[in-house]
Amino acid sequence: MAKITRVFKSLVKLIVPVVALIVIVVIGLSVWLVYTVAHPAPSQHILTPDKYGRLSSRAAQITEESWTNRDGSQAHGWLLRGAESAPAVILYHRYGTNRSHLLDLGVKINESTNFTVLMPDLRSHGTTVEGYCTFGGCDAKDAAAAVDFLLNLRTATGIALTQKKIGVYGIELGSLYALAAAAEKPEVTALALDSVPESSEQLIEQVVDQRFPFMSSVTGKLALLGTRFYYYQGCFDRETTCSAAKKLADRHVLLLAGLDAPAYAESTSRLTKCFPSSTRIEAKLDLSPTGMTMINASVEQSEAYDQRLIEFFRSALSN
Repeated sequence: MAKITRVFKSLVKLIVPVVALIVIVVIGLSVWLVYTVAHPAPSQHILTPDKYGRLSSRAAQITEESWTNRDGSQAHGWLLRGAESAPAVILYHRYGTNRSHLLDLGVKINESTNFTVLMPDLRSHGTTVEGYCTFGGCDAKDAAAAVDFLLNLRTATGIALTQKKIGVYGIELGSLYALAAAAEKPEVTALALDSVPESSEQLIEQVVDQRFPFMSSVTGKLALLGTRFYYYQGCFDRETTCSAAKKLADRHVLLLAGLDAPAYAESTSRLTKCFPSSTRIEAKLDLSPTGMTMINASVEQSEAYDQRLIEFFRSALSN
């Protein structure tokens, strides 16, 4: 018996350090994966108001703006003012891009409706990266500050520039910002959501899988483990978008999805059944392309996509 006990103790002494090392390596790798995608590299603007302004008198009127988020950090965006006391629209880009990807859409909305349009950079995105991305957690709370910024704008005579009717448009990560804005601000009465993730967890899995395609089924799951440690302060929101949608009554919603973003096609489709009965739902779930790959679309495809959004916001915000 004593001999068996000694052998058992020897095995324990041998195995425990190995197991501990494996656990440390796995946790370290999972945290590193999250850290990497939570700090996307700065991205240059594909188009600027200065250059666009040579072709469009409206684009030449765009101003660079900044405002303070609720946690004291600074947000930045382009503002294109519309008619006095008209509605306003906020455009939120997808993960890994920046506001310039929505500049053309923003100008078209302003030209067609005379609504004020705000095009912010999401937190940790843009030419100068600030903070880190929580994939629709704490960073999505910045959306409410953007709404406040619009509601506080005044004309030269002191009259409110925008009325209390705000529309929001978001692609992928941007759609989580749009949902967050609507959840906190009743003034957000119209939402156009393209390629909506089922949750922040699905989004980070997809981002990690795209960044590290080798053994993507493993790296995505490791990243989910890493969120437990990296976002230990509770900034990672694990609520599903369906649960968030159930709280949004009396809104107008346009849901968009397509084959070029198959990871989010099913989750966007399921979202049609999540909103309260008092919310008016429109859906176009067979787009080709969606906003996810619109940068590579033809002029005709881009025009058709933009026109669908313009008509939606015109109808939803003008009534």
